[in-house]
Amino acid sequence: MNQNLVVTSACSNEAEGLRIARELVERGLAACVQIVPGIRSVYRWQGKIEDATESLVIVKTNSAKFELLKRTIELLHSYEVPEILALPVAAGSEKYLGWMEEVLGA
Repeated sequence: MNQNLVVTSACSNEAEGLRIARELVERGLAACVQIVPGIRSVYRWQGKIEDATESLVIVKTNSAKFELLKRTIELLHSYEVPEILALPVAAGSEKYLGWMEEVLGA
């Protein structure tokens, strides 16, 4: 069964987020991508605590598109280990979910 998903990925900056967002939408892998600039991330990387300003992309897609979407993000992303987290959509506006289905062709 095809499941609607929200996928998140933190990018090094807004320009990278926009480049990834446009590619995902153009390839039909995402119905919509929102870019939230100026998030602050604190994380452990290579034994050190890092503190970075990033941009978060929030991708609306479905499970049928996820594997290709994941590979596309990995290809375009500047990070060695990019964040790619898929969260299932439990419920939503029927009109919005219908629009997603129409745009994604699922």
